[in-house]
Amino acid sequence: MEKKNEHEKIYHDGELIASIIRPLLSKDGLSFYTDDENFMQVGVWNYEKGKTLPAHYHNEFGREAFKTNEAVIVLKGKIECSLYTEDGDLIKKVTVCKNEMIVQFNGAHEYLINEDSIVVETKNGPYFGPEIDRVRIETK
Repeated sequence: MEKKNEHEKIYHDGELIASIIRPLLSKDGLSFYTDDENFMQVGVWNYEKGKTLPAHYHNEFGREAFKTNEAVIVLKGKIECSLYTEDGDLIKKVTVCKNEMIVQFNGAHEYLINEDSIVVETKNGPYFGPEIDRVRIETK
């Protein structure tokens, strides 16, 4: 059986397509798995009981996002995520298991639910609805 890493980046033609993040394999402390310039930011907290994260708020800044990035977290079950170019060419199929997540930055994606599953989806907003914000493609 292949040993899984806490973080796996998937590239195609030098472009970051997606990241698989396995929080249960994270190192102690705070680990961020996305780059500062990504539209979606993902970090994992791995702290022992009693740790206090000081009270804080976040400053308002204008931010411009040019596309929607999507992350799904599998809480129960198992899914397969097929990653494609925008032209429909298959890049890679990845299985995302319970307690794992995939963050998609570029390209196209398709999901197959392999087991009864509960999955949380999050994406950057604002979201303009499916008619404006996404394009269905023919896969090859």
